[in-house]
Amino acid sequence: MEPRVRRLVAARLAVDPEDLTADTSLTEDLAADSLDLLELASDLEDALGLSISESAMGRLRTYSELVAVVQAGVRERRAKEAWMESQRTPPFIWARIRPPAQSGSLEHTGWLTPYTAETMIDSVLRAGPGTRLDVGVPRDVGDPMMARLRAQFSWLRRRRIAVHIRRDRHLSQPDVAG
Repeated sequence: MEPRVRRLVAARLAVDPEDLTADTSLTEDLAADSLDLLELASDLEDALGLSISESAMGRLRTYSELVAVVQAGVRERRAKEAWMESQRTPPFIWARIRPPAQSGSLEHTGWLTPYTAETMIDSVLRAGPGTRLDVGVPRDVGDPMMARLRAQFSWLRRRRIAVHIRRDRHLSQPDVAG
């Protein structure tokens, strides 16, 4: 993280990145005024997806304090993203695994939890190259979730396993309220 902060600070304040040491004063050594600091905060927010308050920027004295504030902001953003992801209901799926040389297939229906995905992947890998994995999701599953599902299973293609993920108009998301 620090190298990115270093590049952004050096670019915004037009200084050599080597001049940025832990005890470098933003205002005295680098002659940054309040407008420079606000523009720097904006640069950091855009580049790193975090928010730094005007009052926090006003309290900063040294480059190391700035790096510490940025690192704390990134940790906070990542914790918030992780919490939001943990609150997301996994998609309800129907899956069929069709091995190439067998007449039968294996089906899974339920919430696509990490455990369910691991179990399906183990079954597919045991069946070997030439296997087909068909996954159906309710028709109201959005594009971002479809993209995540495709990415989650895309690596199986390198193992010569055909992966087909589609919306199924006959499959509906069970009610999770209760």
